[in-house]
Amino acid sequence: MPKHYRPAGKKKEGNAARYITRSQSVKYLQVSLSLFRKLCILKGIFPREPKKKVKGNHHTYYHTKDILFLKHEPLLEKFREMRAYEKKIKKAVSKKNRDLAERLLTRKPSYTLDMLIRERYPKFIDALRDLDDCLSMVHLFAALPAVEREKIPVNRVHNCRRLGHEWQAYISRTHRLRKTFISVKGIYYQAEIDGQKITWLTPHVLQQVLPDDVDYNIMLTFLEFYETLLAFINFKLYHSINVKYPPILDSRLEALAADLYALSRYFDNRASTTDSKAASLTESDVSKDLGEGPNYDESELRMAQLQQLSSNEPGALMHLVQNAAETDEDDPETRECKTLLKDIKVFLSREVPRESLLFVIPAFGGIVSWDGEGAPFKETDQTITHQIVDRPTQGHKFLSREYVQPQWIYDCVNARILLPVEEYVVGRVPPPHLSPFVDNEAEGYVPEYAETIKRLQAAARKEVLPMPGVGKEDLDDPQNLLVEGVIDRAEAIEAAEKKRKMSVLQKQYHDELKKEIRSTQISAASDGNKESVSEHVDTGEDSLPDLSQITKDADSMSNVLMPRKKQKLLKAMKIGQERKQASVDRLKERKRRIDEGKK
Repeated sequence: MPKHYRPAGKKKEGNAARYITRSQSVKYLQVSLSLFRKLCILKGIFPREPKKKVKGNHHTYYHTKDILFLKHEPLLEKFREMRAYEKKIKKAVSKKNRDLAERLLTRKPSYTLDMLIRERYPKFIDALRDLDDCLSMVHLFAALPAVEREKIPVNRVHNCRRLGHEWQAYISRTHRLRKTFISVKGIYYQAEIDGQKITWLTPHVLQQVLPDDVDYNIMLTFLEFYETLLAFINFKLYHSINVKYPPILDSRLEALAADLYALSRYFDNRASTTDSKAASLTESDVSKDLGEGPNYDESELRMAQLQQLSSNEPGALMHLVQNAAETDEDDPETRECKTLLKDIKVFLSREVPRESLLFVIPAFGGIVSWDGEGAPFKETDQTITHQIVDRPTQGHKFLSREYVQPQWIYDCVNARILLPVEEYVVGRVPPPHLSPFVDNEAEGYVPEYAETIKRLQAAARKEVLPMPGVGKEDLDDPQNLLVEGVIDRAEAIEAAEKKRKMSVLQKQYHDELKKEIRSTQISAASDGNKESVSEHVDTGEDSLPDLSQITKDADSMSNVLMPRKKQKLLKAMKIGQERKQASVDRLKERKRRIDEGKK
């Protein structure tokens, strides 16, 4: 027998040893398919696509190492323990031993996902990178109804709503919101924390219909992990600004569905409590040294704080962070967002999306109230500068304020300037709501209103933009800038001298290039007819090579030398560019027809 002989079937190599099918994994772990799917979701294990599928194309494959990790997972043993415990409860119920069954139910084992969070996200920045789907899922279930047949309990919906409001309160009070866009699916938001851009989708506040073709068990498994992840992130963010987590809210505001405002008031009360503690620090130290005063545990202190919040003004969270956030050094973009709406005081009518505006307006420095109980100020307040309405007629109008549609707030946030309110007055069709997530320059089509916003931004920053029909090179001319009054005469003379030197160097470069071309042509035709050479030299300056033809020949030569795989990739890229250009042409044609219809 050879030394390296391996009997057939004794050992696997290659893809057969590297991958394992789902049915083999379930049989190897001795679990049900639903439990295996739950373990994979919680551990972050997903199917793989091997280059060669040994068992066939109709199987789902996993890495063998991932399945071995699942085999030694402590959570798997906990699930087996819970399954055995449920069998004990069923046995007691079947034997009609009610006392034993109730006693077993009170001691039912449970599990936590804290170790999985620390295992999957060793650093805080890793958790922030994976937060987009988490926030979208939590906000989705916060808007869903509690349905028993789909196993969506009420406490899960309330927990999702609480976690979402805590996240929004932190973003709003630290002014981390950057973009927002209203679409048919819902409202998109984008925030920036520690250099990471986080984008999530919040559904509209409407009656949600649960489709029948969705497996809610899988979604609830994802939600279970995302709830734990978001709770960890909120804990870290709140403690980074010296705020205790979880916050204690005013029960009266919670009953009025003003959770976000309750969180803002909680921040305010925490800030005032911190100041009072700092003022009485010396007295407390003396009492500790003398051994006086009772020792209160944490639960009693939290109960006293709750009673204090209930006795004060209604509400309790976002303003607590205000003083703590002001001490930190903010980047220029955060300072810009903090002062965008600082000079306006907004009142929300009852028909506008209240929760979204309560989140967006304070995030950019504005003061906001609404129509209902628990509001910080009433509609009759004379200091209100803007009122957000979405009805064509108003019963009573105040002359000291502007009545605008809700889109004005979102467009101002995306443009980072206060846009004119004439286009957003009540009863008028507002301008198009442009998405801040689209790069118009890269797409090749710039809407007309985007150009208008660009000029308003330049006017707000006191920049000079070229007029329509005037290029950027004309604007850079020192004489034009001198006429416009942008620069003084000394700077204009210096800029003109620099431009003259650059033109001289450019002309010298072109002359040297022409000499090289003539010398090359003369050397190539030195053995030919001298008369044709001299005639060719005389016309050499006028017959320069065609640059477009040279570029086309180089492209064709590169395509010939390119491998077939890259040729297909290049062809796909060209097809994509043609489709983009076709969509741009279609938009321009549609714009032309609309303009002709208006005439």
